[in-house]
Amino acid sequence: MLSKRHVDILEILEAEGAVTISALAGRLGVSLETVRRDVKPLTEAGTLLRIHGAVGLAGRIGEAPFQKRMRENAEAKRAIARAVAATIRDGESVMFDTGTTTSFVARELMRHRRLTVVTNSSDIARTLATVNGNRVYMAGGELRSDSGAAFGKSALDFIAQFAVHHAIISVGAIDEAGVMDYALEEAEFARLVLSRGERRVVVTDHSKFGRRGLIAVAGFDEVDEIVTDRAPDAVPADRLAAAGARLVLAG
Repeated sequence: MLSKRHVDILEILEAEGAVTISALAGRLGVSLETVRRDVKPLTEAGTLLRIHGAVGLAGRIGEAPFQKRMRENAEAKRAIARAVAATIRDGESVMFDTGTTTSFVARELMRHRRLTVVTNSSDIARTLATVNGNRVYMAGGELRSDSGAAFGKSALDFIAQFAVHHAIISVGAIDEAGVMDYALEEAEFARLVLSRGERRVVVTDHSKFGRRGLIAVAGFDEVDEIVTDRAPDAVPADRLAAAGARLVLAG
């Protein structure tokens, strides 16, 4: 039987991955010894693993950072993905950059048929390559260990050959100046993806608004739609509309 504190510990680890014993004690407002007693039966049962003064869920130790990010704001990302998938018709072409929200969109497209998909994301390629007569084109180059996505000149040259119905990117930050990211290669790739679509779509949950990234991806005048789960305070819809971008709220 799990106590209330056992449940709290599992919920913290589910959300955050491995956490130190001292951090757990602080979060729960109990002593280090109390936390050690609480985690002991869970580790003995194989539910948790102890690693260097910390504990984590057994199935999550060694998990790639991309998979951890897939769990962050998952319900919001799923709602955004459903809204975008509903606007894409069978037989159309879609280009994706790599990102957790675009990966959610790919999962919502698994019931679509005869799609042509262009991406640098191995996760998106695997999701859509073997279902319903789709054609998937995967950009080559060096695969990043954290995301399983290809970047570099060869990846850029590859996607520059395509023109698609829908260009869909996810981003790390949106402020009053536009859409931004934190990594140069990801920003370059996303910028090129947008330029290849008849319809240019940014998908992002509300937590990215009001952040200032390191590298500009696009101004609002270079985007047709921003699909999110909640109306942002930091970037009002009328400001987006003035630049020609439409704010779409999922759900």
